[in-house]
Amino acid sequence: MANGKKNNKKKFLIFGGLGLLVIVVAMLVIFGGDKEEIITVQTEKVEKRTITQVVTATGKINPVFQVQISAEATGEIVELPIEEGDVVKKGQLLLKIKPDTYLAQKNRAEASLQQARASLNSRKAALDQIEMDYKRYQALFDKGLASDAEIQGAKSSYLQRLGEYNAQQSMVIQAEAALKEANETLYKTTIYSPINGTISKLNVELSERVLGSGFSPGTQLLTVADLSEIEANVEVDENDVVLISVGDTAKINIDAFGDKVFKGVVTQIGNSALSSGLGTQDEVVNFEVKILLTSLDENIRSGMSCDADIITETKNNVLAVPIQSVTGRLDKAMIVPESKPEEDGAVVEKKKSDSKVNKPKEVVFTVANNEAIMKEVKAGISDDTYIEIISGLNVGDEVVTGPYKAISKDLENKSKVSVQSRGGNKNK
Repeated sequence: MANGKKNNKKKFLIFGGLGLLVIVVAMLVIFGGDKEEIITVQTEKVEKRTITQVVTATGKINPVFQVQISAEATGEIVELPIEEGDVVKKGQLLLKIKPDTYLAQKNRAEASLQQARASLNSRKAALDQIEMDYKRYQALFDKGLASDAEIQGAKSSYLQRLGEYNAQQSMVIQAEAALKEANETLYKTTIYSPINGTISKLNVELSERVLGSGFSPGTQLLTVADLSEIEANVEVDENDVVLISVGDTAKINIDAFGDKVFKGVVTQIGNSALSSGLGTQDEVVNFEVKILLTSLDENIRSGMSCDADIITETKNNVLAVPIQSVTGRLDKAMIVPESKPEEDGAVVEKKKSDSKVNKPKEVVFTVANNEAIMKEVKAGISDDTYIEIISGLNVGDEVVTGPYKAISKDLENKSKVSVQSRGGNKNK
């Protein structure tokens, strides 16, 4: 009997405790569901700063002036008085190709020209004799002392000789052209430097045989570069190239020189796109920008890799906030419905953002009385850290700078916030 009372009491306590727990949970759900979420954020005061907008690009170092020399005559290299790295003057001998074949062609052309001229002189003498006879018959005919047959015969002989003389004149012209061509080809066996510069690349050796062509590039022999003027040829993204102007200054880091910075100025902006991955998801469109280096080092070599920071604009004493503080928001009130027919013919309304109307606006969140206030702003130029605010904020406003998820997604106008100091403690 006593055991039965104990068991009943034990059951009562268990079920009573479970019931109490259910009631507590229900009350927490009912009264806690309406509790507004408090978002922890970091903030920073709006200040005036100097903003320098920079476009970064990569590329190669090249001389402003360089000439690639290819063979225009075929043959063996018999003279090569230079080595790669040598400094040369304009007109200095660079190499010579064995000229024997081309010298023989020149001699044949000279002989043909002499023969053609000799034949021309012979034709001229015969023509002069026939012309004198024709004139004499003409005079006799005018006096009635020569018949029509005689004057016609004299005229026919004169015209025949004149034709032969004119034909021989053409042969002389052809022989002169052939000799000129032979001389030009012979001249191409000896190559001189077209500019003052340095042999930046030498592709051939003494006794090597090279191929030349007048219609297509022959064997590439060497490159002469003027290293007194060096430029960086960099590729700039299509979205950034519109920010660059001729005359913009730049800071250039050449990989081989570590942290050393070279100064430069933009001299040319390409008009034709340099595309890669055309027609794929990885398609990239760049434009070539040339930057003349205004500070040099004698150890700079053509083809070195470089990075360039092009300074496109600087503004002093402007309102600025951290870049991450500016985000985009769609105006939900401007979302318009779109009608879409279903398969059974019924028409349903579908929400769709009209890109012409519902354009994202740039906003920042300020903090006042533990609330986030969404403010639309107009942004200007930016550097790596800060962005200019043209309108929408004042000096001293406290703007939210993080975390990123809160700024880009969680925060709304009038959201409750708790400001966390830089040391990690929450401000009360």
